[in-house]
Amino acid sequence: MELNIEKLESWSPVKDRPVIISGPCSAETEEQLLETCQSLKDEGIEIMRAGIWKPRTRPNNFEGVGAEALKWVADVKKELNVKFAVEVANPEHVELCLKAGVDILWIGARSTVNPFTVQEIADALRGTDIPVLVKNPINPDLSLWLGAIERINAVGITKLGAIHRGFGSFQKTQFRNVPAWRLPIELKSKFPEMPIFCDPSHIGGKREMILELSQKALDLNYDGLMIESHRDPDNAWSDAAQQVTPKRLGEIVRALKTKTSTSDNSEFINILEELREQIDESDREILEAVARRMSLVEKIGEYKKENDVTIFQVNRMNDIVKSRKEWGEAMRLSNDFVEELYKIIHIASVRRQTEIMSNVSVNQPVGEAGEE
Repeated sequence: MELNIEKLESWSPVKDRPVIISGPCSAETEEQLLETCQSLKDEGIEIMRAGIWKPRTRPNNFEGVGAEALKWVADVKKELNVKFAVEVANPEHVELCLKAGVDILWIGARSTVNPFTVQEIADALRGTDIPVLVKNPINPDLSLWLGAIERINAVGITKLGAIHRGFGSFQKTQFRNVPAWRLPIELKSKFPEMPIFCDPSHIGGKREMILELSQKALDLNYDGLMIESHRDPDNAWSDAAQQVTPKRLGEIVRALKTKTSTSDNSEFINILEELREQIDESDREILEAVARRMSLVEKIGEYKKENDVTIFQVNRMNDIVKSRKEWGEAMRLSNDFVEELYKIIHIASVRRQTEIMSNVSVNQPVGEAGEE
């Protein structure tokens, strides 16, 4: 599906630097919101954010002030001459925000995961031209993320962007939400015209990680950042550990190094082209090696079929992952990368052997058989 999306410059005219959206996780009091936003304005931030409704994982935690805080937002906008972004989770939120003059809406991860919720929000947005940002769903499902974006675009919203806030995981990692950078990169590859923002506050979960994650996002050519900031982070009513003071936010923004996506330097262009040609050559060699491996997998499948042996051999799989990690480590490849790579290869191998067991033609390209 093609998207009809306006360029970021048409609705957020920030030149020569990434767009920064910042403000408290929650609008707690009128004084707290105004003081935080005033300090952010002093640091050069022009687009504020604040949680009005806070869908918490469990009840009895602070879940936001609600519609009353929209009056504070309107006052801050008027007094400081800034724009404001607010999360919406249902049609009523959309209606209230539009009446309050909110400039940008975003759809949170818990909403993106539910197509019914997204469609209700989309229907409420029909006929408006307000910018909408869509956070990735909690689980690492690119189709859900794409589906939410497509639903919003289908009702006529063209000022549309995505927010990468990381993905939930059962594994214990250094992150609050695992970045899984390949998913937003794939999203950007599909729709290069769509602006993408990074939310390092929710990815890291700790204020100490914000600078590093923000720089990583800019290195990947993200268009902007959404960072939580509070006048007194340690005493914030929600997500205290991941918020920074406006002063610290200013330091982070000034420390970021922006890079261009191209260069006019002829020497750079020539060297880059040579290296890319070498990469193309290497990729062909990789695919030839994978093809050789799959032909061996086919022979093993035939042999298993003749001897009534099951396809999946868990011990063999574990041995492969263990030994390949060791090989990869000697080649300066990360264990996570090698493990993920061989999981993909293993799935394709099992699928190919399943075809053989089921007398399905093995001439079908790897990766297509069994797709729904």
